[in-house]
Amino acid sequence: MKSYKFKIQGHEYEVEIKNTEGNIFDIEVNGTPYTVELDREIKQTKTPTLVRSAVATHKVIEKTEGSGASDVKCPLPGIILNIFVKEGDQVKAGDQLIKYEAMKMENILTAEKSGTISSIKVNLGDTIIQDQLIMQIK
Repeated sequence: MKSYKFKIQGHEYEVEIKNTEGNIFDIEVNGTPYTVELDREIKQTKTPTLVRSAVATHKVIEKTEGSGASDVKCPLPGIILNIFVKEGDQVKAGDQLIKYEAMKMENILTAEKSGTISSIKVNLGDTIIQDQLIMQIK
């Protein structure tokens, strides 16, 4: 970190400060390491330290195995433009289910698994919010 040269009673000393923590210093004097305590009052900074909890960077979608039903939820708020299926229809993974507009872009939701559309919870023109249940596939 920092190096100093001292002359005490005619003897020269090379002092290097390696680490500091509060008023405890790890130093090296002429190649010999020492841990020393400085007799001084530690001044507290006036600026508080901000501590906040971790922020989730992405949402984890959990799949339930064996329940038989799969919920299709809206990933972003928007407006329903088209519904490609109706209740009772058979769908395969990857089939188009709904087209909706979100953030001035058209988006299409597709089936994540094969099955039968058991219920549709929205209509054309409906405004939907994030994580709103749109339909269920059994």
